This record gives sequence, C-alpha cells and structure tokens, in this order.
Amino acid sequence: MGLLILLLLTCAALPLASSDPNDEACLTHLSETLSDPLKNLRNWTKSTFANPCSGFTSYLPGATCNNGRIYKLSLPNLSLQGSISPFLSNCTNLQSLDLSSNSISGPIPQDLQYLVNLAVLNLSANRLQGEIPPQITFCAYLNVIDLHDNLLTGQIPQQLGLLARLSAFDVSYNKLSGPIPASLGNRTGTLPKFNATSFQGNKDLYGYPLPPMKSKGLSVLAIVGIGLGSGLASLVLSFTGVCIWLRITEEKMAAEEGKVSQLMPDY
Repeated sequence: MGLLILLLLTCAALPLASSDPNDEACLTHLSETLSDPLKNLRNWTKSTFANPCSGFTSYLPGATCNNGRIYKLSLPNLSLQGSISPFLSNCTNLQSLDLSSNSISGPIPQDLQYLVNLAVLNLSANRLQGEIPPQITFCAYLNVIDLHDNLLTGQIPQQLGLLARLSAFDVSYNKLSGPIPASLGNRTGTLPKFNATSFQGNKDLYGYPLPPMKSKGLSVLAIVGIGLGSGLASLVLSFTGVCIWLRITEEKMAAEEGKVSQLMPDY
C-alpha cells in the first residue's frame, strides 16, 4: 500500500507533457500561411499546437508523432491554398512532408534546408512558382523529391545530383529550362536512374534522358541551302542577263557595220 502511494505521488510530481516549442512555432506559422476553405483542419488551433502529441499519439489531423515530436505531415488533396511558411523548418524532427494536390502557390522556401531529417518531400500538383532552391541538398536523407505539375521556372540545380539516397525524382510538367544535370539524367554506378517521365512537360528543358529537341523553324542546313540556292539562282540570272546584253550589242554592232559599208564608195 505504501509503495502504491509513493508511485502516485511520484507521477503527480512529474511535469505535464508539453509540445516542443519548435514544433509549436512550426505549426502556428504554417496554419497562418495556409488557407483551408473546406475546413478540413478544424482541429488546427493554437490550443492544440501547444500540445499536439502525446508520445506516438497525435491530436492533429494529418500529423504523425514520434516520441512527442511531429515527424510526419501529410495533408494531400485538401484544397488548401496560400503559401508554405518558411517557419516549417522549425519542425526539426520532420521526416516526411506531403502537401500534394492542393492549390498552394508561392515559392518553395529555402529554409527547408534545415529539415535535416527529411526523407520525403512531395509538393506536387500545386501552383508553386519560382526556382527549385538548391539549398534542399542539405537535406542529405532525401530519397523522394516530387515537384511535378507546378509552375516552377529556372534550371534544375546540379547540386541535387549529390543526394546519394535519392531514389524517386519528378519535376515533370513545370516551366523549367536549360540542360538536365548529368548527375540526375545520366547517373552512374548503383545510383537509381531516372527516365524521361521525370522531366517531360518542360518545353525548354533538354538533355538526356529526354529525346532531342525538335528544331524551331528552319534548321541551319536549310538556311544555308536556301542561301546557296538563292546565290546560285542570282548567278544564273546575272550570267543570262550578260549573255543577252552581249548578243544584243553584237547584233547592233553588226547592223552598224552594214550601214557603214553601204555608205562607203566603190573604188
């Protein structure tokens, strides 16, 4: 009986579990920059952010906890709008981020580089703009980067090819341009290979594994051929004109000689 009372007193003396302040800041700012027109995230309130996890139990829809920390955010296909808060980087234990199939716009925050445990980044099928930040290369554990069906511009950062764990990569159907880095398009050794479907739908993107770009307008050979043809035609016309002029001149001279011979007296 005495032992039971001692245990109860010990439990009562323990502090109540509270959220990591970094997670609380991360969730608070993310909820402020995202708009939820269909009210799918009704439980995303400040009071819940103060204590979103209890061990492995999460009190937030779309959030998964591990030892009292947010380690996975999965909010796909919820008609979310707005932008991605750079304070998302405060969820330092985050290993998977899925915001796919929404209507989120704006840039991909460079601050995601501080999610050093991130393994899955899925921001596909949104309206994200701007360039792909090369800083996400600092997320060394990334094995999935899915950014297809957005409005991203600029070139694919060569640094992404340094991600040795990267096994799935998709930037198709954006507005990317320039060459595909060989470190992604033509990987060597045992690194996973990415085929053309990972890059298609970017009209100004070129290089292996995409097929050769179709020439726009006339090719260089065609232009040279036309130039040579035009020059040859001009030369032929000029030569013909000279021949005709010489023939006419010759006939005039012959006629003049005939007139002169008729006027000269016979001796």
